Amino acid sequence: MFVAREQYKLSCAHMTVFPDGTKERLHGHNYQVSVAIEVDDVSFAQMVPFAPIKAALAELCAAWKERTLLATQNPHYVLVSDDGHELEFRLCNQRYVLPRTDVLLLPIDNIAVEPLAVHVAELLVERLRPVLSGAHVTGLEATISESPGQGASCLVDLP
Repeated sequence: MFVAREQYKLSCAHMTVFPDGTKERLHGHNYQVSVAIEVDDVSFAQMVPFAPIKAALAELCAAWKERTLLATQNPHYVLVSDDGHELEFRLCNQRYVLPRTDVLLLPIDNIAVEPLAVHVAELLVERLRPVLSGAHVTGLEATISESPGQGASCLVDLP
């Protein structure tokens, strides 16, 4: 089963950093988020409801909407100060100051579709654990697309 609807998008700004310490300029994407749940039993008794999955996607999209995403585990990111009103940081030796409410700090090493897909998959597994707890659910795959036909997926095997 999967959920991949137009309404589950993240309108965000970011800067992808490259290993040599260079980066893209600040720009934005309308990332599309989708999720697939792998099951090995599709019987009526083992049905997985769509409603909690759609609610989790909507919650994630609302929390990330119109934010600048920053990867706090990136070796080229340095937090200078965060007073709750402004966030000052350096990225690839360039200084930035942004309103704190416009920034979402993510515990990943880069803002690119691959680490975003991994992070979103981990968040969804945690949020949906009660729904996914049946032995018949074998995996969750999160996909982040930055444009039609271009993105990354992360499959988390579930016990």
